[in-house]
Amino acid sequence: MDKAKNTSGVGVLDKAALVLSALESGPATLAQLVSATHLARPTAHRLAVALEYHRFVARDIQGRFILGPRLAELSSAAGEDRLLASAAPILNALRDHTKESAQLYRRQGDQRICVAAAERPVGLRDSIPAGATLSMKAGSAAQILLAWEEPDRLHRGLHGASFTATQLSQVRRRGWAQSVGEREAGVASVSAPVRGPSGRVIAAVSISGPIERMGRQPGRMHGPALVAAGNRLSEFLRRAEELHSQHMRESSGR
Repeated sequence: MDKAKNTSGVGVLDKAALVLSALESGPATLAQLVSATHLARPTAHRLAVALEYHRFVARDIQGRFILGPRLAELSSAAGEDRLLASAAPILNALRDHTKESAQLYRRQGDQRICVAAAERPVGLRDSIPAGATLSMKAGSAAQILLAWEEPDRLHRGLHGASFTATQLSQVRRRGWAQSVGEREAGVASVSAPVRGPSGRVIAAVSISGPIERMGRQPGRMHGPALVAAGNRLSEFLRRAEELHSQHMRESSGR
């Protein structure tokens, strides 16, 4: 009876899930997989190799099986879905409060992508539509997406950038970044971080507009609003993850 509760009825998927669960605690040799899953050695090997083919499993330098990159990619996509689900109302509120266009950026390699936007309905605006690709070398959102990176990746990102390590240190201290004519002449912007449930910065929430309207120190006026918007998005992601984890615990206990 208990065994039935822990199976889906699709044997090969249940066995693959056993392999992945066994690797959750760290690298494992084939013998260790067999011991942890109670699968026959040929079955454990066949499943691990098949999962490796699809990048759900990988190997470390000692040849042991470990969880593969595909899992992180899917997790990131799930996090992005949750992020986008909550972004629109927060961006709209930020636009209405600051009277400037609002955007949400995520890093993708050496670029950043605008994944959501709320434009000013009238007047001069810095129009950056969802899907636009911008450089990681300039702009307040680029500063945010780089400032909390690991030291080696941060230093690589500074090569050829319009901002310096000192500026990024200031960004980390005050919690927001500003840009004045850095990415584009005549355009200013202010950004703040959005953090995933683990605390890692996964996105930047921003506003942008003409320098004539935002001024030469836009962060002084708008920094607190950006930080508050970033915190609201971060809190939504944290709560969504808690609800998901609770649902998974309840489901596994049935």
